[in-house]
Amino acid sequence: MNKLLTFILLFILFSLLVLIRVFEDELFYDPYLLFFKSDYLHIDSPRREVFKLTLFTTLRYVLNSIISLGIIFLFFKDKSIVKFSSIVYTIAYVILIGLFLYFVIHPRQEDYYLFFNFRRFLIQPILLILLLPAFYYYKLKH
Repeated sequence: MNKLLTFILLFILFSLLVLIRVFEDELFYDPYLLFFKSDYLHIDSPRREVFKLTLFTTLRYVLNSIISLGIIFLFFKDKSIVKFSSIVYTIAYVILIGLFLYFVIHPRQEDYYLFFNFRRFLIQPILLILLLPAFYYYKLKH
């Protein structure tokens, strides 16, 4: 694949990640978006539909993951890295959605900050930010 096409595709994929973030209010059901923008440490957890919230959080995670895997492929052009990354994303999802559901079902004010941070891994492409430099370093050493 020539470099210009790679850069164009990377730009498109990064733009898609930005668009997911910009239009998160319109695209996804998430009462915690407004909750965590406010003074959440001093108010009660918002009303929520757990199934719907889980479904939309999963959808957002899947969209971010697919786009992130495309970015990783374009950066390294190595299917084994993409395969390993997809395993990391799957394991992370299982662990994070379990923690997410615990915090959603058992909301306690003293856990809000912890919940906020676990939730970020599900709704934002933080794993991409961690994996890109890790694989870059790996490639440098091998």
